Amino acid sequence: MDLVYTLDLIGTVAFAISGTLSAMEKRFDLFGALFIAAVTAVGGGTVRDCLIGSTPVTWMKTPYYLLAIFIGFLLTILFKRRVLRLKKTLFLFDTIGIAIFTVIGVGKGLEYGLPSYSAIMMGVSTAVVGGVLRDVFCNDIPLIFHREIYATACITGGIFYTLLHYLNYNENVIIPITSLVIVIIRLLSVRFNWSLPKSDLKG
Repeated sequence: MDLVYTLDLIGTVAFAISGTLSAMEKRFDLFGALFIAAVTAVGGGTVRDCLIGSTPVTWMKTPYYLLAIFIGFLLTILFKRRVLRLKKTLFLFDTIGIAIFTVIGVGKGLEYGLPSYSAIMMGVSTAVVGGVLRDVFCNDIPLIFHREIYATACITGGIFYTLLHYLNYNENVIIPITSLVIVIIRLLSVRFNWSLPKSDLKG
């Protein structure tokens, strides 16, 4: 099992946990929570694969992605009391998920011969679309529309990935460095309350 595939499954579990936590906070039933877990975990990758013409989409080619979703869902349900007591759990798994999915999306975009800016867009789409769908289905304002640094971290990570790629660094070096850049930016942005300027028609 190669590094990218392993990380993809880890990211799928992380986002499934994130989705299940959101559904539990909204008091969804078990089917609703499993649905939100699945949408969060594979929504971004599905959109990415459709955009670049990689069909059937990745999670349809092997049962392991569905298994990863179910594992994330089941772990959250079984340990829900412990998980819900950890206020930062959702943030942690969301951060892990966007870091992993950004590098996978950028890498796949470059693999399909896309220019660097398009590959970066594929990375951002892979990372954030699942979360957007999760928030919409849970009747929340999607996190990427807040002032909080979120998609910006993915874009920065994507730029790092493409630079290292064109400098001919090995994938086993690019992936952990890029993932770490995204995680650090997210952690620092929350720790020091970094944010983008707010749009305001009132001036």
